Amino acid sequence: MRDTPVRLLTAVLAFFLLSGCGPGAPVRQESYVFGTRVEVQVYGVEKGQARAAVAAVLREFDRLHRMLHAWQPSELTRLNEAIARDERSIPVSPELARILAHAAGIAQASDHLFDPAIGKLVRLWGFHSDTFAPRLPSQSDIEALVRARPRMSDLTIARDRVQSRNREVMIDLGGYAKGYALDRAAALLRQQGIANALINIGGNVMALGTKGEAPWRVGIQQPRGAGTFASLDLLDGEAIGTSGDYQRFFELGGRRYSHLVDPSSGAPVQGVRAVTVLTGPGEAAGALSDAASKPLFIAQAGAWRAAARRLGVELALRIDASGKITVTRALSRRLRFDEPKPAVEIVE
Repeated sequence: MRDTPVRLLTAVLAFFLLSGCGPGAPVRQESYVFGTRVEVQVYGVEKGQARAAVAAVLREFDRLHRMLHAWQPSELTRLNEAIARDERSIPVSPELARILAHAAGIAQASDHLFDPAIGKLVRLWGFHSDTFAPRLPSQSDIEALVRARPRMSDLTIARDRVQSRNREVMIDLGGYAKGYALDRAAALLRQQGIANALINIGGNVMALGTKGEAPWRVGIQQPRGAGTFASLDLLDGEAIGTSGDYQRFFELGGRRYSHLVDPSSGAPVQGVRAVTVLTGPGEAAGALSDAASKPLFIAQAGAWRAAARRLGVELALRIDASGKITVTRALSRRLRFDEPKPAVEIVE
């Protein structure tokens, strides 16, 4: 089979926002940050207040982009360069230290299926670039990094200092930053008196309040093809996130290689198309919705539910390589499937 060209789909939304226009429509603004499309909708306040609040959120997204970028110059790349030089007691901002500590806690709870310290593996597969070539790294290079076992647990994190016991650690927060940005956006909107809003960062979505008399509603995208296959109401403070092999990937030799790399094998995960998780209200609901979908994607078919329980996630959906949909009973009660309804396996 002829190799297909590389496809970089960072801007593809994992969710379509199912909201109408007409009287009382939200104030809506879009931008492009974190390598993807972002959209903020504000409802129920006058346009001037709404636009000022959205502008503050977009400025915050730009700030986080500059702080957390994995390969363009940022505070994070400076930290990674210092780790590679084996520097001791590396200064960081208190905010970055808090982010790293929280991400390390999620990595520990996921048994390191999600682990931002594997940035060198992600880079090795060509995903530290805005455009990349469809090529396979050498097996010896992969095996060397797997043997080095870079982990977030290699880090000692203080209020404004970081030290690593492993020079092969390279932190890539691509599986965390969008969720953290959702949390920051929600906090900023509330500070400015906005009680009703929907924030969408490339398919990672958080709701505040309602859209008038009805909840905000989002649709879950088909991982192959256009359109949605289900939708749900997103309640105040809830966040939903998806990891999919259709967002950043290339195809070679008839095989798809995505940016979702298994730390234990050093290779992109095969056999899964998408995982969606829904998290309840909380201080870090957005960050958890982003990060928790990764270990559920990487875990083997028989192990993803155990991984979800370790993370406290009860609302999750998984689509395997054949298109089979498995959903937890708790989430199945919230979903409205499109017609014709797909075959769905419900698990506890």
